[in-house]
Amino acid sequence: MSSRPDLGPKPRLGYAASRIERAAELRADQAMLDKLAADRQAGSYVIGHEMIVAKKASPVSDPLFTLAEARTLAPATETVFLGFMDGAPRFGAGIARDAAEALKARGDLLVTDLRSIAVQGLVEADHLPPIAEAKAVLHWHARHRFCPNCGAATRLVNGDCPNCKAEHFPRTDPVVIMLAVDGARCLLGRSPRFVPTMWSCLAGFIEPGESFEDAVHREMREEASITCGRVAYFRSQPWPFPTSLMIGCHAEALTTTVTVDKTELEDARWFDKEEVASMLLRKHPQGLTTPPPIAIAHHIIRAWIDDEVSFA
Repeated sequence: MSSRPDLGPKPRLGYAASRIERAAELRADQAMLDKLAADRQAGSYVIGHEMIVAKKASPVSDPLFTLAEARTLAPATETVFLGFMDGAPRFGAGIARDAAEALKARGDLLVTDLRSIAVQGLVEADHLPPIAEAKAVLHWHARHRFCPNCGAATRLVNGDCPNCKAEHFPRTDPVVIMLAVDGARCLLGRSPRFVPTMWSCLAGFIEPGESFEDAVHREMREEASITCGRVAYFRSQPWPFPTSLMIGCHAEALTTTVTVDKTELEDARWFDKEEVASMLLRKHPQGLTTPPPIAIAHHIIRAWIDDEVSFA
């Protein structure tokens, strides 16, 4: 029988399991959007670049404002329709970075970055997916003001060009994030960007014309010189930093000698299950940790610890 400690109930994956009905067919209907904005149930999330604005409350803050409340905070640089939550219209209002910084002085507001909100559980979990949607779409629009085909200014809906009629949709960058496993061991790496104690799955962007399985094989070879065989898809996670989709996988390691690409990783090595379990529980004797439950890496690692990985 395993001596691994009980890891407790599985946490919820951040930014996923959205309850928003996006109603994409309404995005170009300005008359309908105006009507929805006048709905008494309409609510808006307020985003100032990387900052999210919320009303301070206990035990968690409330990031949802009425549209009238949102307008009193700061002028909206842009407003996007997110969809419906339980039948109520939901919008995302972008405000200038300076305006968001100025709101920090108000004692009744919480103004902080989305990572902190998610990791610290500062708002109800159901708010995270629509906030992530709003942040990602506003970020895309802010950086795609002109048509890459003809150079004309684009319209807010998706990124339609009124001049050449090209359609430019908000981009999502697919990323593979994978745990290579060798029996009772897994390979974890350290990025120079991590906090000093944290080890995590390896990850990398999928290239054009590449399947996610091929991307797993390539990234493992490039970053750690590990050759992998079978790849098992786990689950995915929207990651609004700024607009990525994390594709979680487990990979069967066929080789075990690690050679680290120092331009990508600070270090990488094999860990056994007992050690990784202690890292998940924040009880490692040297203080080593894994990513927090908000991140898909935590769930990929947890699934391996719980013997839920199959390469059949």
